[in-house]
Amino acid sequence: MSASVGDVGPVSRSSSWRTPAIIILCGCAIGMLGFGPRSSLGFFVQPMSHEFSWGRDVFGLAIAVQNLLWGLGQPFAGAVADRFGLFRVMCVGAVLYAGGLLLMRYSSTPLSLNIGAGVMVGFGLAGCSFNLVLSAFSKLLPAEKRGLALGAGTAAGSFGQFLFAPVGVALIDNFGWQQTLTVFAGLMLLIIPLSFALSTPPVASSSSTPAAEQSFTKALAEAFGHRSYVLLVLGFFTCGFQLAFITVHLPAFLVDRGISTQVGGWVIAAIGLFNMVGSLSVGWLQNYLPKRYILSTIYFIRALATLAFISFPITPFSAIAFGAVSGLMWLSTVPPTSALVALMFGTRWLATLYGFAFVSHQVGGFLGVWLGGIVFERFGSYTSIWWLSILFGVLSALINLPIEEKPVSRAVAQPA
Repeated sequence: MSASVGDVGPVSRSSSWRTPAIIILCGCAIGMLGFGPRSSLGFFVQPMSHEFSWGRDVFGLAIAVQNLLWGLGQPFAGAVADRFGLFRVMCVGAVLYAGGLLLMRYSSTPLSLNIGAGVMVGFGLAGCSFNLVLSAFSKLLPAEKRGLALGAGTAAGSFGQFLFAPVGVALIDNFGWQQTLTVFAGLMLLIIPLSFALSTPPVASSSSTPAAEQSFTKALAEAFGHRSYVLLVLGFFTCGFQLAFITVHLPAFLVDRGISTQVGGWVIAAIGLFNMVGSLSVGWLQNYLPKRYILSTIYFIRALATLAFISFPITPFSAIAFGAVSGLMWLSTVPPTSALVALMFGTRWLATLYGFAFVSHQVGGFLGVWLGGIVFERFGSYTSIWWLSILFGVLSALINLPIEEKPVSRAVAQPA
């Protein structure tokens, strides 16, 4: 399989130490570190709310801001990475992420919580999360290795969730939430040395292919004028809504029903564990099955799993079973979504265009977390949000079906 027009080729021979295995290993480590702490923030809701007498809407708003700014910052971080290379973006993102967690550790007012956990962590994630790792894989790896690598990078984020959830609960129980955030902040700085392996070169101005000559604004106009891309972006909204709501509010939801915090930690860990299987499986399956059908199936199974979960009594077994099924479908939408963007438009502006798709994902995440906190404080229940999640899942399953899986048509430059 040849690379798409305008693709940045695999890493050059001059970087002999950056073999595909090293690139994938370091990228997966970054994905694990970046996704781990933010997927564990739901366990800080109760200790911080009790200490400062906050409602869940206060913490929910901070994490909602984080999700929104992560999404809004992603296309701009992607554009800088596409134009000037990935390394400096990763470094800035890691420093912001670590600083946000430290500020969260010293937060005693809603404002400082919003700045630390919301603004700084949100923009930090935009610069060093697995989204940029996936774009680096697409640019640096041979085409035949990309599908499985995209699945592995996504699975690594899930391993971070699997690892950090029970570890975070144990650290909070034994050392307190403040010390736990300090440890998490220190770990984020490991992203800086790891990102050397994912360095992508600045775009050469001498490129003469249509995709290489395409400007930022022309790339956006082409993408948002393409029906299949718009459908993909709309469907991705549901993924963010469901994931963010469950990550932040499920631990407290389980405690409300008499399930211990430790069980809640293992539910989130089960999501991460089973998502490794789901992401790797989807990364492999997308080489053989239409990606739009894979996405539709994922969204529909999520809706069915949520319906079953809220329709029966909540027990430790049912909670962990829900975590396992949700995990199989958790980030499995990411490999086919990023692969479809690359298939439609090539990899020249991949980080940027996937970043704009991710904006939709994170707007959904903002609403899932924020509405979850507001609805609970007003009605004392998350029931209406669960049903809204089911509705969005069914709609996204339908939205993805008409997507056309082929490269966009571009004019070919004619010789003089």
